[in-house]
Amino acid sequence: MKEKIDRLRKMVNVLQVVEKHPDLYFITLEGNQLVMALGYLKNTLNFKHLAFMQAVDYLEDNKFMLTYMVYNYELKANLGVNVFIDREESSMFSIHRLWEHAWQYQRELYEMFGIDFPGSPRVDEPFIMESWEEMPPMRRDFDTLAYSQKTYFPRPGRETNDPKEQMKKAKYPNYPDSPKIRRDDE
Repeated sequence: MKEKIDRLRKMVNVLQVVEKHPDLYFITLEGNQLVMALGYLKNTLNFKHLAFMQAVDYLEDNKFMLTYMVYNYELKANLGVNVFIDREESSMFSIHRLWEHAWQYQRELYEMFGIDFPGSPRVDEPFIMESWEEMPPMRRDFDTLAYSQKTYFPRPGRETNDPKEQMKKAKYPNYPDSPKIRRDDE
């Protein structure tokens, strides 16, 4: 795997390499080199399978980290390719021409994080959340409690129970206050 990464380094500026296991590495690249690097990984270094794409919201740094997980069947190894993009102007090159199924991952990231992939098929069509008009829900500054309180109303007859007391009633109804068991080592 290290030999493959060294070959990639001759093509692009690899900012960081992290070995998690002998068959799992992560590299970090500059965003403008992503498509070239992924094309080289697929077509020359035999990382033929795009397993998934994901995003992590680094709210404090005003960045998203995109991870592209590719797999090499000959090496039986995974390589995660990370790039950081600006959170406010969140846009990344589409890779659907390298892996046709990438449009689905890109469409999901658009809907859940608001990351645009210009030119990706159907990227701006609703994917999972039809009629959603709020901030993308996977952004860390999305307030789930405020959204729930605004959208869902308490139903009559609902009550809140203390889990500890509820379990005591449900599992041990005849032992309301069982004494503490003393151990010899106390």
